[in-house]
Amino acid sequence: MAVETHLGIAVAEYDKRIRTFVPYYAEMLDVSAAHLRTLGRDAVVVELGTGSGALATRVLAAHRHLRVIGIDVDPAMLGLARGRAGGHAARLEVRQGNFVRLALPRCQGVMASLALHHVRSPTGKAALYARIANALDVGGLLVSADCMPPSSTAQAELAMAAWRAHLRGSYSAREAASYLRTWSKEDRYQTLDTEQRLMERAGFTVDIVWRRDAFAVVVGTKSR
Repeated sequence: MAVETHLGIAVAEYDKRIRTFVPYYAEMLDVSAAHLRTLGRDAVVVELGTGSGALATRVLAAHRHLRVIGIDVDPAMLGLARGRAGGHAARLEVRQGNFVRLALPRCQGVMASLALHHVRSPTGKAALYARIANALDVGGLLVSADCMPPSSTAQAELAMAAWRAHLRGSYSAREAASYLRTWSKEDRYQTLDTEQRLMERAGFTVDIVWRRDAFAVVVGTKSR
């Protein structure tokens, strides 16, 4: 879904507004980018749901030996990604399409930030992880940053309360509740335990490299 429809904001506002929506946004992206440094020279990293290119640009700037293919359904967001790549544009290729359906090229890394929650069912997520594993070389990396709540109901409630508190730093309680309610129509947040289990079944060895409240960064290494 296009960002203007899903988030209810103009594309030009995205980079500013996303920080009011998502706590620890910059930290999550920095951690995600850092964990791709071990990939070899001229390795290809495919980004699922590249959006405005915030993560892709971090990766290209920090790791000059990597190339990125960014996939997104929204052409306006891909335009932002191309523009912000600046001097790194030669190492960024963008492809328009739905990453659930689009064929994934052979690669050494796959990354996603706040994108995989659009795959709403565990069955669909399992199928996606299997496709990612098939595209990766053995030893390749899958890095995902997303909302992955705790399994415990009580802990999940605390984590979501922290998210609501972050939203209330920029919006009224009514607006915050409305945003979460609207997003829930399209997004589905699997628990961190579920995400780890699904990735392991697809052939990944999984490390939880960062976690704050309802959000986490997980790194899967293709082990077979």
